[in-house]
Amino acid sequence: MSVTFELKAEPRGDLGKGASRRLRRAGKVPAILYGGGQDPQPLVLNHLDVLNQLKNEAVYSHVLTLKLGDRTESVVLRDLQRHPFKPTILHLDFLRVSADRKLRVHVPLHFINEEISRGVKQQGGVVSRALIDLEIACLPKDLPEFIEVDIANLGVGEALHLTRIPLPSGVELADKIVPGSDQDVVVVSIHHVHGGEEAPSVASPPPAAS
Repeated sequence: MSVTFELKAEPRGDLGKGASRRLRRAGKVPAILYGGGQDPQPLVLNHLDVLNQLKNEAVYSHVLTLKLGDRTESVVLRDLQRHPFKPTILHLDFLRVSADRKLRVHVPLHFINEEISRGVKQQGGVVSRALIDLEIACLPKDLPEFIEVDIANLGVGEALHLTRIPLPSGVELADKIVPGSDQDVVVVSIHHVHGGEEAPSVASPPPAAS
């Protein structure tokens, strides 16, 4: 992983909804750090710094360095809450990372060869992406920045399901999924522009008996 991310945080002593609102008005973001066999620690971060880091999608699938005074913690961003319509981060959840313990992380999907895929170039279809990320499990050293999904050979009426997505070495789906089961959902498919194959014509009703 060539990109590194560093966030500065401070311990947060004032808790509660009222305190959180005051922090946000002051340009701060309340957060929590948990995991690693330690007690959860409330934190506060600078909102502008957080927004700048979040501009890079890789921040969601990297091990981050969280600076807490004179010490650092290796963490992943486990969850965040956004304001429903304002460009505001309401809360962050950080999970401590252990080198020998698998992580469960959502990693972005990068779809490639869409324009030259068989279903688009030869059959005039349209790509439909059902998922934009996958939840995976792996050790921190194996954490990918993204997962590539090649749809060059996908035709109209065909789909790639979760269990057919190639994963990097050391990476697995966060939950065990049986191929063909209800949990083996569609990740990407190609369909006709007007909703797929033409519907069969409706037969005319038989003439009424005289």
